Amino acid sequence: MPQNKITGFLTSEKLSSMNKFLSLICLVLVLTACAGKPEYQTTRQADIDRLTRSASFDMPRVQLPQFPDRTFNVLDFGADPTGIVPSTEAIQQAIDDCTAKGGGTVVIPEGIYTTGPVTLKSNVRLYTEPNCFVLFSHDRDLYDILDIWFEGIPTKRCTSPLNAQNAENIAITGHGTFNGNGDWWRPVKKAKMTDAQWKKHIKEKGGIVTEKNIWYPDSGSVIAQTYCLDQNVPVITDEALWPQVKSFLRPVLLHFVGCRNILLEGVTFENSPAWNIHPLGCENLIVNNLTIRNPWYSQNGDGIDVESCKNVVIANSSFDVGDDAICMKSGKDKPGRDRGIPTENVVVDNCVVYHGHGGFVCGSEMSGGIKNVEVRSNLYIGTDVGLRFKSTRGRGGVVENIFIRDVNMVNIPNEGLLFDLFYGGKGAGEETEEEIAARMNAEAPAVSEETPAFRNIVIENVTGCNIQRAIYFNGLPEMKIQNVTLRDIVITSNYGALFRQTDGLTIQNVRISPTEGEAFTFAPSVENVKFD
Repeated sequence: MPQNKITGFLTSEKLSSMNKFLSLICLVLVLTACAGKPEYQTTRQADIDRLTRSASFDMPRVQLPQFPDRTFNVLDFGADPTGIVPSTEAIQQAIDDCTAKGGGTVVIPEGIYTTGPVTLKSNVRLYTEPNCFVLFSHDRDLYDILDIWFEGIPTKRCTSPLNAQNAENIAITGHGTFNGNGDWWRPVKKAKMTDAQWKKHIKEKGGIVTEKNIWYPDSGSVIAQTYCLDQNVPVITDEALWPQVKSFLRPVLLHFVGCRNILLEGVTFENSPAWNIHPLGCENLIVNNLTIRNPWYSQNGDGIDVESCKNVVIANSSFDVGDDAICMKSGKDKPGRDRGIPTENVVVDNCVVYHGHGGFVCGSEMSGGIKNVEVRSNLYIGTDVGLRFKSTRGRGGVVENIFIRDVNMVNIPNEGLLFDLFYGGKGAGEETEEEIAARMNAEAPAVSEETPAFRNIVIENVTGCNIQRAIYFNGLPEMKIQNVTLRDIVITSNYGALFRQTDGLTIQNVRISPTEGEAFTFAPSVENVKFD
């Protein structure tokens, strides 16, 4: 009889094929499971260690925050991804629940979310999925007036859309966009808009236009401006007046105060009412792969202002803003000196800046000091000034041990490198020669705690193309800029380098090619020059 072909047993060949098939199925299941769980952050400790180890000074290790493997989805707390119903309570409840249970990750899925201000708390990572847009309301009733520091002195401002105080192990990561709705808050100068933009802005937002063609959101904002003796901080002694000028107290978009172990990664912060990101008195801060942008006309629309912080890494990020882009600060005048907390141990690596009053900036609020800062591998495209150091009499404080290398800049309408110790509060090119001359011709006071000092600065391997003026040093007669080294620099510009009030200047392998005038001009106030 012929052998039965159906035996009920698998041959070795069939068994081998089945094993391969089952292995493939298992692999697919594993990969599917892995793909279904997002990577909540991509910054690695090894990469941060590499950046800090290569600093030109003894840089402490900057530790990444750690979070438990626990997730909280804001949709489970009632958030509305269509943006129709505000999600403030849902997002805040998810954060509160997360921190109460020991921490983890709060997930904001793709969608559009409208919200009021949100407070981040210890051991919470806020993660936004791709295609996620978070729009903060312009309803000023949602923003409390707080005692806070702004522009380097204590004052009152509205609570920030994203805020944290004395929190540890916090992060905002992912792929989403946080929009501060700043056009409803900021004064706007007509000269900075096209006619079409200006008409559309007034039609949509109402407000008040002054005789100087400046738009304000309401009369309270106009009144507050009259109380500002310096910059944008009103001096008001009548407590009852503060609520009336609330629209003028526009907040920064993200404000972290006294926090430790912070990671900001991957997301976009845009359209802030004032400064975009403002860490104050924080320690161990990592900013990586961010997009930071404001309209170019945005008043005080800074990118990031690192104030009185230590152990900071800013890397792989892009800036396109309305004021200074990457800025180091430490308080202003007597309040800043009394606080006495410097910004120190900072590495800025592989960043690009488009529009901004300055690509990398120290000051002008530097009364608590700035030290141990390294800037490298940066690109500035069309910033008003490339590298900008600024202060003025009355500040006090010391800026020292600054190392800048491997910087390229193109299409700079003012200075490629600027030291301005007669800063008057306006952007480069916005003041008249008469205004600047009035400060410079004032009688020099005796050196005191109010005298700012800039010293021990190395700038090397810089290339600049299409610069208005290559370099301008303008120190104080009573406290000259001290011990600056310029090395391996090539700049093509309309005007060359002008040095004033400087003591201790080393120039090595610097080639400047101006279309007009001399490449190098040294005023009689320049001393101890080593010129190769």
